[in-house]
Amino acid sequence: MEKFNFLNKDKINQLPKTLGVYTFKKGAKLLYIGKAANIRERVKNHMQRPVAFWEQTLLRQGFGGQVGYIKTDSEIEALILEANLIKKYQPKYNVVWRDDKNYFFVGVTKEAFPQIFWTHQTKIKQSTINNQQLTINYVGPFVDGKALKQTLKVLRKVFPYRTCRSLPKWPCLWYQLGRCLAPCLLESKLGKLIPGGKTQIKKDSQRNAKNLLKILEKGKIQVLKDLKKEMKAASAFQDFEKAAKIRDQIGALEKVLAHAKVFEEFYLTQKINWLQIQKILQQISKTKKSVARIEAYDVSNIQGKLATGAMVTFINGLPDKNFYRKFRIRISDKPDDIAMLKEVLSRRFKHPEWPYPDLVLIDGGIAQLNAARKSKIQNPKSKKIPLIALAKRKNELYIEGQKKPILLKSLPREVFNLILQLRDEAHRFAISYHRKLREIDLRPKNWYY
Repeated sequence: MEKFNFLNKDKINQLPKTLGVYTFKKGAKLLYIGKAANIRERVKNHMQRPVAFWEQTLLRQGFGGQVGYIKTDSEIEALILEANLIKKYQPKYNVVWRDDKNYFFVGVTKEAFPQIFWTHQTKIKQSTINNQQLTINYVGPFVDGKALKQTLKVLRKVFPYRTCRSLPKWPCLWYQLGRCLAPCLLESKLGKLIPGGKTQIKKDSQRNAKNLLKILEKGKIQVLKDLKKEMKAASAFQDFEKAAKIRDQIGALEKVLAHAKVFEEFYLTQKINWLQIQKILQQISKTKKSVARIEAYDVSNIQGKLATGAMVTFINGLPDKNFYRKFRIRISDKPDDIAMLKEVLSRRFKHPEWPYPDLVLIDGGIAQLNAARKSKIQNPKSKKIPLIALAKRKNELYIEGQKKPILLKSLPREVFNLILQLRDEAHRFAISYHRKLREIDLRPKNWYY
């Protein structure tokens, strides 16, 4: 594994403006490891605009250590290297301030035609599918779920793999797009006419799964070496069709790794005038404290069934999905949105390890605002957090401590857009979790995720 190049804290202007992984080090210990499209700007962002709880803690303790970096050739390599380094060094601020359920893993079933999927947990090592006992292997942890999903999507172009839980009767669209080898084809009349079809598809499926996992575990170098050996061996046996296929795969892999975009750095693309918006939010909520972190909440259910709650977090006007949280609501199956909201907020404010917001937005009217107020005053540390609530019908904004609401359209366009975006994102996150629970509720009980 590559080693970090270290610079003293006062020399961060000498950090490269390139892709890679960075770390904060104090003494012999690595405190935090992250990835970035621009290492220098990302490190400066941590030091100059500390928003996350671990950043504030690090600076309060007078960080005077070193900053290390490793350059990478692609975003996918940065993602994989970050995961491997976190796993190896277990940095304090990667582990303490991050809930384990937020890490992502890639699971692979050990069978003739391996299934590849992403998941939050690795507890299930075996599962019974279609009366067959399967072993599941996991690779991870990965911090950035969005980047991991995009990486799997990109690598699937080079190494087509199966994602379905049980083989369908007919090939699906993924086969038509060249993203799956379609082992299901073997059960059709056409598949049975293919000479040696089952053996070849089985061999290719296992080979693709093996190569994809090897990339996620170790990076591209070993996989490229193995593919080049295979190509030479095929040429030696005068199997030029196979050699050409592997040659194309090598070219596709190198191209994908070099050019794929799998993660975003919001702070580099920020175009909103946050200082101006912040002043207006301070006036609305009647607070002198700066407003950097905003949390928005919503609940989703059908007649109280499979109720969910969602918390989304915006920092300096932009979403930070590392701080999104979802809640499986515990109260009895009754359609009571007020009680559900109270439960979600009460549970949220019992987590002091999650940084507290500077402003809270509730999806609802005066009743929801009052429910939120009752929940926050139960915790001394959250009492002073200002609350606002947005009612859907007329987009009326209810503000804690004020009797009459104001119309959202009366506010400047930037603030109008931000509040709507917060409300809509909380609604999207809540309903997506609710739909997932409904889907799980309808599945056969022997399905494993």
